[in-house]
Amino acid sequence: MNIINEKISLPNGKEISIETGKLAKQADGSVVVRMGDTMILATAVANVDVRDGVDFMPLTVDYREKFASTGKFPGGFLKREARPSDEEILTMRLVDRALRPLFPDDYHAETQVMMQLMSSDKENMPDALACLAASACLAVSDIPFNGPVSEVRVARIDGEFSINPTFEEMKSADMDMMIAGTLDSIVMVEGEMNEVSEAEMLDAIKAAHVVIKSSASCSWILLLKLLKQIQKENTLMKPITMN
Repeated sequence: MNIINEKISLPNGKEISIETGKLAKQADGSVVVRMGDTMILATAVANVDVRDGVDFMPLTVDYREKFASTGKFPGGFLKREARPSDEEILTMRLVDRALRPLFPDDYHAETQVMMQLMSSDKENMPDALACLAASACLAVSDIPFNGPVSEVRVARIDGEFSINPTFEEMKSADMDMMIAGTLDSIVMVEGEMNEVSEAEMLDAIKAAHVVIKSSASCSWILLLKLLKQIQKENTLMKPITMN
């Protein structure tokens, strides 16, 4: 399978790319999401059979930021990376809360979505890309999923809304919100702010939804390109019968 790449342009001039077909080919779905030099590998796998007595959605969402993503490795007495940090656990929860409601009600097969920070440029915040990566890898898989969904961080800096700001820009922000949504609705809102009005919060959600719709559409385009490529490969592999 050839590498398929799709790009998203943000209002602030930044660009996000989604790539599939290069890494983790044995997974049901895999993508690499990149903004700047910050890259996340997301993979999705699901069990074919459902265990007896399971009447819930056994979904596992995992997100890890390894030392290697910044060119380091653990030193000292403990040379292995142990349990996830609080920030990693919170990122897992944010992604889980956006994904879980979008699986079919009667889907009970064990499903795992794994995200790993492959590279960090210490400028762009990776947690804002995690949900997009998770949704995109589900979109290009055969796992039942009523997506796509995307998530962005909205910050207000000097009275202006900024989508997916950098670590440096966040230092002067008086509003920090993580907003997840689909093409037609908002799924999850979480954040902190300093006594803002309902109208200001609504404006932030509207600004986020514009980018969310663009990101979700990008996942659809990626899926359509993948399906077109698979159809083409199947056509080429079809045996020719001789009369």
